[in-house]
Amino acid sequence: MSCFSSKLFHFQPVLIYVPLSSISLLTVSLSLLLIISIPHVKQLQTPTNLLLLSLAVSDFFVGLLMCFQILLSDGCWILSDCTCTLSVLLDYIITSASVGTMVLISVDRYVAICDPLTLRYSDKVTVRGVVVCSGLCWVCSLLYNSVVMKENITQPGRYNSCSGECVIVINNIAGVIDVILTFIGPVSVIIVLYLRVFVVAVSQARAMRSQRSGTFLAKKSELKAAKTLGVVVVVFLMCLCPYYCSSLTSQSNSFSFTTFPLESWLFYFHSCLNPIIYAFCYPWFMKSVKLIVTLKILRSDSSETRIL
Repeated sequence: MSCFSSKLFHFQPVLIYVPLSSISLLTVSLSLLLIISIPHVKQLQTPTNLLLLSLAVSDFFVGLLMCFQILLSDGCWILSDCTCTLSVLLDYIITSASVGTMVLISVDRYVAICDPLTLRYSDKVTVRGVVVCSGLCWVCSLLYNSVVMKENITQPGRYNSCSGECVIVINNIAGVIDVILTFIGPVSVIIVLYLRVFVVAVSQARAMRSQRSGTFLAKKSELKAAKTLGVVVVVFLMCLCPYYCSSLTSQSNSFSFTTFPLESWLFYFHSCLNPIIYAFCYPWFMKSVKLIVTLKILRSDSSETRIL
C-alpha cells in the first residue's frame, strides 16, 4: 500500500519551497564560510573559535538535511528505507553533537570568566584540548545514537505502515535515557554555568569601570566573547526546548520524516541563526567572508592575514 500524498494548491508549493529553500541555502552557505575561514586563517584558530567551528559543521549538515524536507513537503518519502534510516540517524547525531558543543562552549566561558586567576586561560584551555574534546563529542554522538537506533539500522523500514513512509521508533527506556542524556542533563549544566558566568561578568564589568589594570583589560575581551556566546546559547535553548518538550509530552516515541512538526523546523531554523549572530557580533567573520568572496584566500600568504 502506498502512502497518502497530500495535494497542494497551486500557491502552496511557493509558500513552502521558497522559504525553506532560502533558509537551507543560507544555512549551508554561511556555515561553509565559517568552516573555511577558521581552519585557513591561523589567527582565528583559538579554542573558542574551534568550538564555533564544531557548531558550524553541525549547522552545515542541518542545512543539507533541510533539502530532504523540501522534497517531502507533499508527505511521501520517495527515497529508500536505508536512506530514511540514515537521514534520521544523521539528524540525531547532529542534535547530540550540537548539545555537546554548547556544553563545551559554556565550560569554556566558565573557565575564562569564573576561574581564579592563578593560572592563565591559555594554559588551561588549549587548542589541542578543544580539538580532542570536540572530536570525542562527535564520536560519542555517533556511537550513542547508533546504539539507540540499532533496531532501525539492522532492519530499515520495519515500522513503516505503507510504502512511502519514513518512520523510526525507539523503545520507551531508550527514549527516557535519550531525553536525560541529550536534553535535561546538558541543559541543566549549560544554565548553571552561564548563570555563574553572568553573575561574575556583572561584577567584573563594575570593577573595570573603576580600574584599568592589564588584568581587567585582558578580561574585557573575554566578557565580550561571553556576551556573544551567551546570545548563541540562549537562542539555542529557545529553539531546542520546544523540540524536546514535544517529545516529553508525546505519547509516541516515533520519528517521522513525512510528518515533520513545527518545533522540529524551529530547531532546524536555529542553525541558520548562528552564522547571522556571528556576522553581527564578530567583525572577524565579515572580514573572513570578504577574504573568501574576493578570492584573496587563494593567495599563498592568506593564512597569515591579520583579521582580529
